[in-house]
Amino acid sequence: MGTPHNHAEKGQIAKTVLMPGDPLRAKFIAETFLEQAELVNDVRGMYAYTGTYHGRPLTVMGSGMGMPSIGIYSYELYSQYGVENIIRIGSAGSYTEKAKLFDVVLVTAAYSESSYARTQNGFSGDTIPPSEKLNDALRASAEKLGIPLTEGTVHSSDVFYRETDGSRPAYWERLRDEKGCLAVEMESFALFHNARVLHKNASCLLTISDSFVSPEITTPEQRQTSFTNMMKIALNAEC
Repeated sequence: MGTPHNHAEKGQIAKTVLMPGDPLRAKFIAETFLEQAELVNDVRGMYAYTGTYHGRPLTVMGSGMGMPSIGIYSYELYSQYGVENIIRIGSAGSYTEKAKLFDVVLVTAAYSESSYARTQNGFSGDTIPPSEKLNDALRASAEKLGIPLTEGTVHSSDVFYRETDGSRPAYWERLRDEKGCLAVEMESFALFHNARVLHKNASCLLTISDSFVSPEITTPEQRQTSFTNMMKIALNAEC
């Protein structure tokens, strides 16, 4: 029967799902890497494709931007479609020279000021870890492929365009120095929370596409190349 946001039939979604934010990137991954990829959802343009990768069933589905969006889609995948593993693959802005342009970041914790978890089930913490088992699978995949990983905490923000008061240190410097945040993105905190609530697995790989400490920014062509490394790590993770 599907859900209000996903008209895939039960059984059309694999146990492991890769979730880029952009549904068009989901389309790219499916068409580039999956065999016999079938479009199983296009409600609201949020494409989901299921196929196989080296013989393993795999689904790739967009999450949209922000915690409310990934919160809806990941919760339904876990609770309605029997998904066990979700690997978010997205972009991030670096807060430190430790995470350079094009680096692939494996998230070891998501810090957030968001009220998502508190509203969802009363959880009052501000930091949530991913699945260590799934992270270990991603580490093994990266090592096998020879792609280095930068690991650490990220800031999951509800706000992309943030007003500042000009004070020093700036908010992102405080998050870097006090919370250990390597970079900023907008989804992993909600994903990790849903996995924790529903006793499932979630991880997050990010590619650094811009930086708060460097004027460099990736071009569309460069993003395509660097994002491919992240995709390959997720695709080859044995989970």
